[in-house]
Amino acid sequence: MKPRIYLDHAATTPLLPQARAAMLEGFDAWANPSSPHSVGRRAKALLEDARRRIAQALDWDGHVIFTSGASEALAIALTRTKLPHVFAGASEHDAVLRHVPEGRRFPVDEAGIVRLPDEMPGDALVAIQQVNSETGVYQPLDTFGEAVRENGGVLLADCSQSAGKTALPLGADMIAISAHKLGGPIGIGALLLRDLALIAPSGGQEQGYRAGTEAMPLALGFAAALETPGDWLANVTTWRARLDAEIVAAGGEIVAATTPRLSTIASYRMPGVSAQAQLIRFDMAGIAVSAGSACSSGSLRTSHVLAAMGWPPEAAGQVIRVTMGHDTCAADIDAFLTEWQAIAHGNAKNDIS
Repeated sequence: MKPRIYLDHAATTPLLPQARAAMLEGFDAWANPSSPHSVGRRAKALLEDARRRIAQALDWDGHVIFTSGASEALAIALTRTKLPHVFAGASEHDAVLRHVPEGRRFPVDEAGIVRLPDEMPGDALVAIQQVNSETGVYQPLDTFGEAVRENGGVLLADCSQSAGKTALPLGADMIAISAHKLGGPIGIGALLLRDLALIAPSGGQEQGYRAGTEAMPLALGFAAALETPGDWLANVTTWRARLDAEIVAAGGEIVAATTPRLSTIASYRMPGVSAQAQLIRFDMAGIAVSAGSACSSGSLRTSHVLAAMGWPPEAAGQVIRVTMGHDTCAADIDAFLTEWQAIAHGNAKNDIS
C-alpha cells in the first residue's frame, strides 16, 4: 500500500521516538507520585524533574501546572481567574471562545491581527493566542501585554501551536501549552503561571490547583519532546515559501499572505472548489489536510477565524489548511502540489462538491 502523506500536524503530530522512550521509563516507575512510600517518592522525583526540564526548555521562570492539554489549561485560567472581566480575540480557538461571550470579543483586521480598543477595560483577563491554529498569524503579544497590564489586567496566551517552535511571549502572564502539538503524547499539557495567585486554587494535586493522579509518564514524554532539537524547522520554512509561490502561480490565494506567520501553518484558497471537495480529493490521493482547525474540520462548518477576518462565506468555504511537522519531507510537498494543481486545473470552473 502506498504510504499516506500527513499534512495536518497542527491538529496533532506524531510522537517523537525520544518522547516514546521517556514514557516507557515512566511506565516502569508506575507508582502514584502522591504516595509517601519509596516507590511513590521515586515517581514524584521523576514528575518534578519533568516539570523542571519543561520550564528550562521553554526558558520559563514561573510555575508549571500540568493539565490534560491546552484546552483544560485555558479553561482553568478563564474560569478561575480572580479578575472580574474576561475578554478574548474573535479569532481565538473554540476552547477559549466557549468561555467568552460575543460581546467581549475584540475584532481582528483583514490581516488577522487583533484590534485592541483605544480604551482597554480595566481589571480584565485578556486571552489572545500567540499563533493562530488556522492561519499561522502571529499576534504582537509583547505589545498587547503592556497595554493589558497598564489597565490592571492579565494576558493569557494560547501557545499550543507555537511552544517548542518559537520563543514564548515575554508579555504573557499565563500561557497554555499542549504536548501533542510538538511531538509529545496526547493527554498532557500545562498552564504556565508567573504567579500562582493569578487563579483560585481548587484543591488536590499540582500544588492545589488541579485534582487527579499526576500523569508522570506523559510528563516525561512531554519534557523529552521539548528537549529534542527542532532542526527540521529550517526545512519547513523553505517548503512553506515554495507552497506559497506555487499555489499563487496555480491561481490559489494565501490567507494572511502579508502577515508574519509561523512557518509550519498555512491556509490556501482554491477558487471555485469547495474545501469539502478538496478534502475528499486529497484524501483519495492519500494526503491528509484539513479545513480550518481540527474542531472546525470535524463538522466542516465555515471557519469563524476567516469570518472574523472579513472573508465572505463562499470564499472562506474554499480554504484548506496545510500544516507541517518533524516528519514532513520534500516529497510530501511535491505530492501535495501535484494534487493541488490537478484539482485546481480540472475543477476551477466546475465545483465537484
